[in-house]
Amino acid sequence: MFPIVSGKWLAEHLGDRNVVIADCRFSLTDASLGRQQYEAGHIPGAYYFDLNQDLSSPVQQHGGRHPLPEPDILAAKLAQASITADTIVVAYDDSRLAFAARFWWLLRYLGHDRVAVLDGGYQGWLTAKYPHTIVIPPQKSGEFVVNVQRDRVVNIRQVKARSIDAMLIDSREAERYRGEREPIDPIAGHIPGAVNYPWQDVTEADGYLKPVVAQQQRWSAVQPNSELLVYCGSGVTACVNLLSLELAGREAKLYAGSWSDWCSYLLEASN
Repeated sequence: MFPIVSGKWLAEHLGDRNVVIADCRFSLTDASLGRQQYEAGHIPGAYYFDLNQDLSSPVQQHGGRHPLPEPDILAAKLAQASITADTIVVAYDDSRLAFAARFWWLLRYLGHDRVAVLDGGYQGWLTAKYPHTIVIPPQKSGEFVVNVQRDRVVNIRQVKARSIDAMLIDSREAERYRGEREPIDPIAGHIPGAVNYPWQDVTEADGYLKPVVAQQQRWSAVQPNSELLVYCGSGVTACVNLLSLELAGREAKLYAGSWSDWCSYLLEASN
């Protein structure tokens, strides 16, 4: 079943004590919108995880716009949702997996592999007429044991020191990659040597993942033994490409700071 579950599978497992649901809806232009949407209606039993408050640590001079959360802090929040080593966790959003994939990757980074994203997201769930609720589940007590997989992530030093055989993958839209448009970060363009695989190509417009064979074909030009380093603007939507690579049977690492981290050093050098 991993790393994807269908709405049908999740509907059949609602109320299963061994399944925990994470609502990851978020808006980069309105940080409060995701929680408002959650409170207005969500999948029964789902706990809300906020990109800024839960799935990132505070912004600093370097590290990008969404630095990775401190493992122990995130682990405490996962424990409050009764997530343990035996729990199956299903994450969803309504943004073509942009934020659910971040949650999926973070749990894998913390050593929890029993995690999946909901195919089709919340809109697909509603379209299929599965139940929703405004009831917010209570926080619980538990223990989430952290086993950080540090080989899943790289920093700017490692990106700069990458081997000639490594492939650096920029997950942003083609216009941002080419430097024609930059709505968020202070500098337009991309990291030298990077190739562009926009994250939106992983799913259909309705938020459903393209078939596994399409994911495999998408990465068919990548050399089998290449080290793959993936980035985006701030380490969020790159996780959609990491999910695609997982489906294609390829291992890859996240440059967590991504372009926003890279820009911070360019700005520092220019001052």
